[in-house]
Amino acid sequence: MNRSTPLAPPPSDSPRRGTFAAGPLVLVAFILVAALTRVLPHPPNFSPVAAIALFGGAYFASRQWAFIVPLAAMLLSDLVLASINGGLYASWFGGFGIWLGYACVALVTALGLRLRGKVSGFRVLGHALAGSVLFFAVSNFGAWLADPTYPATVGGLGMAYTAGIPFFQWTVLGTLFYSALLFGGFALLRHRLPALRAQTA
Repeated sequence: MNRSTPLAPPPSDSPRRGTFAAGPLVLVAFILVAALTRVLPHPPNFSPVAAIALFGGAYFASRQWAFIVPLAAMLLSDLVLASINGGLYASWFGGFGIWLGYACVALVTALGLRLRGKVSGFRVLGHALAGSVLFFAVSNFGAWLADPTYPATVGGLGMAYTAGIPFFQWTVLGTLFYSALLFGGFALLRHRLPALRAQTA
C-alpha cells in the first residue's frame, strides 16, 4: 500500500506575512514612543518628526505601513498636544499648517525608502540632514503662502526663510538626535534578535 508523503507544514515565522509579526510591532512601538516625546519640554523645532519618518521608510517591509505609521503617530501626538495645550494649538487643526506638516512627513518617509537595505551611519546622517532641509524648505514656503505678514513677493519669501533660520539649527539637532536613538537602538535590537531582520526591510 502506497502512502503519500505528508506535506511539510508552512514555516511559522514567514518573514513578511504576519500582520502581527514581532518586527512591525517593534517598529510601531519605537515610532509611537518617539512621537510622544513631543509632549516633553524641548527647544522650538527640536522634534522627532523627521526622524520617525525616515525610520519608518527605512524599515517597514510594507511601503504602505511605512507611510501610515509615522503619519498616525504624528496625528496621535498632535491630539495629545492639543488636549494638553488647547487654545491656539487646538485651532491649528483647522489650518493649512497641519496639512503641510503631514505632507512633509510623507515626503521624508519617501526619502527614507532610499535607506531600505542600505542603512549605515553615514547614510542615516546624510538622509537626516536632507530631511531637515526638506522640512525647512517646505514649512517656510508654507508660512509664506499662509501668513499675511509676508508679502506675496520674492522678497516676502526671503523674509519667511530668514525668519526660519534661528529654528533650523534645532530642526537639524532634533532630527540627528532622534535618528541616532531610533536607528541605533533598532540596530542593537536586531543584532540581539536576528528574527527581526527577516521581518523588516
